[in-house]
Amino acid sequence: MPAKNKTSLIIVESPTKARTISSFLGKGYTVLSSYGHVRDLPTNKFDPKTRFGIDINNNFEPQYVIPAKAKENLSRLQKAAKKAGAIILASDEDREGESIAWHLIQALNLETWNMKHEIEDKKHVSSSKFYAPRVERIVFHEITKPAIEQALTHPRSINMDLVNAQQARRVLDRLAGYELSQFLWHKIKYGLSAGRVQSAALRLLCEREQQINAFKQTQYYTISAKLQKLQKTKPKLQIPNEFTAELNRINNEPITEPGILEKQKADDIVTDLTRADFSVAGVAKKNVARSPLAPFTTSTLQQDAWNKLHCSSKQTMLLAQQLYEQGLITYMRTDSTSLSYGSVVKARKLISEQFGTAYVPETFITYKTRSRMAQEAHEAIRPTDPFQTPETFSAQGDAKQHKLYALIWSRFIACQMAKAILAQTSVTICAQSQKNAYELKTNGQYVVFDGFLRVWKINQKETILPDLAKNDQLKATAVTAEEHFTQPPARYNDASLVKTLEQLGIGRPSTYASIMNTIINRMYVERTAARSLQPTPLGILVNDLVVTHFYDIVDYQFTAQIEQDFDTIAQGKKIWHEVIKAFYEPFHKNIELKEKQVSRREATERPSEQVCDKCGHPMVVKWGKYGQFLACSNYPACSNIKKIAQPKTELDMPCPVCGSIQGGKVVVRKTKARKRIFYGCSRWPTCNFASWKKPEEQNEEKMTK
Repeated sequence: MPAKNKTSLIIVESPTKARTISSFLGKGYTVLSSYGHVRDLPTNKFDPKTRFGIDINNNFEPQYVIPAKAKENLSRLQKAAKKAGAIILASDEDREGESIAWHLIQALNLETWNMKHEIEDKKHVSSSKFYAPRVERIVFHEITKPAIEQALTHPRSINMDLVNAQQARRVLDRLAGYELSQFLWHKIKYGLSAGRVQSAALRLLCEREQQINAFKQTQYYTISAKLQKLQKTKPKLQIPNEFTAELNRINNEPITEPGILEKQKADDIVTDLTRADFSVAGVAKKNVARSPLAPFTTSTLQQDAWNKLHCSSKQTMLLAQQLYEQGLITYMRTDSTSLSYGSVVKARKLISEQFGTAYVPETFITYKTRSRMAQEAHEAIRPTDPFQTPETFSAQGDAKQHKLYALIWSRFIACQMAKAILAQTSVTICAQSQKNAYELKTNGQYVVFDGFLRVWKINQKETILPDLAKNDQLKATAVTAEEHFTQPPARYNDASLVKTLEQLGIGRPSTYASIMNTIINRMYVERTAARSLQPTPLGILVNDLVVTHFYDIVDYQFTAQIEQDFDTIAQGKKIWHEVIKAFYEPFHKNIELKEKQVSRREATERPSEQVCDKCGHPMVVKWGKYGQFLACSNYPACSNIKKIAQPKTELDMPCPVCGSIQGGKVVVRKTKARKRIFYGCSRWPTCNFASWKKPEEQNEEKMTK
């Protein structure tokens, strides 16, 4: 039993979290931070008997060490632990948090203390003879006073199934990442990296780039008519009489995608339609109920934060972490869309008070978790107190935190509001000329009852049509053929990549931010001016090598199966050592085989269209310490090499500093160190204009302010 009159020591991961919890508790508690993990696998020097800090021959046991940066704080925790009456481990309730709690027990040697308690309790020894603190584990979904007090009354022991699932991921990714990376060092250049999840993500980006490069643009035309209803009485002012309909059938034959391909044919149709008689063939009206979206999970938060706030996944998770640690939102690493009973009750009360009873559904709205990777029973991401509105929060918070909090609050409140009701009208129009019969279509829509749209704003286009009925006569005021060009597939951005990774079951939503950060920092991927993700030549080279020789590692189904294995370990249904063994033995044999089979020349050389100006032989693209360069294929007889020119990308806009006077243009540049994109003047260094944002974006911001 803990000694009397001694405070309880609560250990959490971050100092912000520690300060928030301290504000809820009385003098009987001391709250300190571990600053994340206190033990990890070694990073630089490895024991020659082990493989990258993992004892391969001893059931893949990890050889954990205490990082130098953690030693000082660990010493502080050890001193506080010796004075405590109880030690309470309060790291997050997920695999990573469970692992942190377990590592704290090992690093602080707390396991033996609990063993002593068990022995002394069985002997019924008086507490006056035994003062070692008891070690307990508590968990909670939100950092609020009721949640902390509730957790303190329900302590539990460490869940070793969760710890083992995290260990399995760490060990497998260490083995795969380090051995693949060393292969790349030998075949391309030192310092490259590869990994089970990052390489699968890179493959997605490279495959999309291949699709874009292989795309052939097609010109096509769509034909539309501006029509007016012929009527004797003057229409009501609020209802327009003119509308637009698009051609979709000719002589009962549908126009195939993408549209009419020949310009002459389009022109002939326009001429013929201009002389046709138009009338309404049919009108269909209906009211459609639109349901609100589920509350945020980690991945959907990242997607919407990108689409609505232009926040990267990394920035989104950082801001969400700050909001969570301040006690403003629930835990932000979750696959679940479930909500607590109390939170829904509060949301319904707020909706009734602020918007009226019409906006409150008759029954509670529940959402089914669709993620195949859902693990622990967390709640969705929501505000801890719905009555802490974005307006009240704005007075105390950082601007970026406020925007993300407003997004989370709005999504949560909207998910418990009544459905929106939309009135939709579909009109079919026939046009008869002397030569052909045509069919055109148009659709109208407007909001009858906004429901959840009152809070969750969507670009809802409203199109109000005239009051049309079957056989109404129409007049064409204009018939036009509009030219279009088919577009290649769009490059991935943060939102679309996160969505695809989740759909394929690759990685976990909590790791997506670090995945993107890694492939960008390794210069495998760069952000374009439009902020999409584009693989670099180095990224394409690395992907080609890994896909060709280690396809299993980047196979989407294989990667998803590994994630399912981790889930099974977390459920206590698989032994983690066996999962590692089944993966590592064939993987390591293939690494050894490819080290012998694949030459550096085969891995890195690519043909080019240039010819050596010294001997006339073809030049090839090679990779060196500083990147790509051209070299003569006749080496060593000819040692001619050349730099590969990197063209400047000009934007269609003048420099805001000297453009009107000297004609400077805005060009896309990159920093030397981390290759970050910025915008500068083409007349640099004469003109020193530089900006992280496009000039027109800056002007828009100034106008907004």
